[in-house]
Amino acid sequence: MLLGMICALASAVCFGTASVFQAVAARGTPAGTGSGVDARLLLRVLTQWRYLLGLALDGLGFLLELVALRTLPIYTVGAALAATLAVTAVVAAPVLGTRLKRAEWSAVAVVCGGLALLALSSGTEGHRTGSPALRIGVLAFALALLAGGALAGRLPERARAAALGLGSGFGFGVVEVAVRLIDGFGPADLLTNPATYALLVGGGAAFLLLTAALQRGSVTTATAGMVIGETLGPALVGVAWLGDRTRDGLAPLTVAGFALAVAGALALARFGEAPATGPADAAAAAAEPAPAVVERP
Repeated sequence: MLLGMICALASAVCFGTASVFQAVAARGTPAGTGSGVDARLLLRVLTQWRYLLGLALDGLGFLLELVALRTLPIYTVGAALAATLAVTAVVAAPVLGTRLKRAEWSAVAVVCGGLALLALSSGTEGHRTGSPALRIGVLAFALALLAGGALAGRLPERARAAALGLGSGFGFGVVEVAVRLIDGFGPADLLTNPATYALLVGGGAAFLLLTAALQRGSVTTATAGMVIGETLGPALVGVAWLGDRTRDGLAPLTVAGFALAVAGALALARFGEAPATGPADAAAAAAEPAPAVVERP
């Protein structure tokens, strides 16, 4: 469990740092088709070194997340990943020249306190591998995210940001659940398991929706939706269907830790719109819209 918690926190550091670079790249890139599932936009941001650096950090974070998900309950990993916003806030201060207010430092402390409570009270991961119906259901949900994202990109700005952010959070949540539903890593096991395809589709949908939210929406609103989507849904699946439990008698402590971590993360959502005032970006910031800073996952 100690290794899993270290990996979960390390993945949050990777994701939070990556978000700084990805958001700057996304906000400086013209939109493509205007859809929430905008492959043209994704292709454009892939030509920017900041976005590529963010993807490299995301890849490392994902590998660390895999280790955490195989050793910890989903609710613990999800709350740790919500701490990405705390990392983003701290990284944004020296890199983008932002300043954390006293209340925001308090929110960072609340996130850390919530994670500490989770570390003390979390049990081991559940040992259920999920029914065939659950695996097919997760894949169907991932496919529905793509269809829903295409429609969400056409909504008015406020509703669009919330819908794209929530959709991206659900996509990252699909990845968390799908990892637990893969019980064999041989070629035959992977190719015949619907969870494998759910992982790929959910992860792709999450990145497409997140990129669209960063580029065109109110990212503070999108961030709140993303945090809710990637924490609450997967946590419920883990408890209801995969056997995740707390340590004996410590369920209230787990609930408190989870709530504190998520609430602290939501309090830091304004870092979705931190201005780029760092030395390297000062000139660009004068000519371009203020970049967003948020991940995720």
